[in-house]
Amino acid sequence: MATSKIVFIGAGHMATSLIFGMINQGIDPKRISACDHNPPKLKKLNQDYAITTFADSVKAIQNADIVVLAVKPQVMQPLCERFHQESDLSHKLFISIAAGISCNRLTQWLGNVPIIRCMPNLPAKIGLGVTGLYADQDITPDQRIEATQIMSAVGKTIWVSKEDAINHIIAIAGSSPAYFFLFMDAMQQYAQELGFSSDDARDIVTQTALGSVTLAIDSAEQTLATMCQNVAVKGGTTAEAIRTFEQAGLRNTVKQAMQAAIERGRQLELQL
Repeated sequence: MATSKIVFIGAGHMATSLIFGMINQGIDPKRISACDHNPPKLKKLNQDYAITTFADSVKAIQNADIVVLAVKPQVMQPLCERFHQESDLSHKLFISIAAGISCNRLTQWLGNVPIIRCMPNLPAKIGLGVTGLYADQDITPDQRIEATQIMSAVGKTIWVSKEDAINHIIAIAGSSPAYFFLFMDAMQQYAQELGFSSDDARDIVTQTALGSVTLAIDSAEQTLATMCQNVAVKGGTTAEAIRTFEQAGLRNTVKQAMQAAIERGRQLELQL
């Protein structure tokens, strides 16, 4: 990707995070451009990152080697069909970060062009994301490397061998920040019931979550189950709390919730 020119079609939070991450990794801003229907947003991107911006998407992709499709799913079809009708798409790699739109559907709209489908998650906004990527056999090794380098700008990348596994990534990574927020919110609420202020309760919960995650990362030689057991000493307070979670069916609830996210992802693909 030493000389490839990259354009982002759509300049929302995820595109902005990717642009920041790429520049922070040393990619020349002159190789990056963005297109959006919101003039103030484009002005800010130009001021903050010194990248080229466009109001017209067809003009934006004209000289690009890599086109990152970062628009809402409901506007993807007319956008891609316009590209197919009005642009020369040969020698361009398309990377989609839109949820619920399959590579096959994108091919119907864009024509026979190389397409990589990506699913980043919310922590990408602070460079701590996880992105799942899928590509069919027509994608070259160099194109896979280029996509990996772009998405690695905001965190870790995981390639999946089957496109349906993108829905698994959604359940495991895409939706899961909300799972953790829900659990922390429940803890904060009860801490407040116990008499802690809202600020103190939030600080206790979030700092403990941060410390626990950091320990898990630093202790990769231990399973998460072992780490739990190490805290939940038999007969102690933590063991009693864990016993309550297990009796309430926490593991099965988590499994059911993740499966529901997977099924919803499949439904969305059929609707678009």
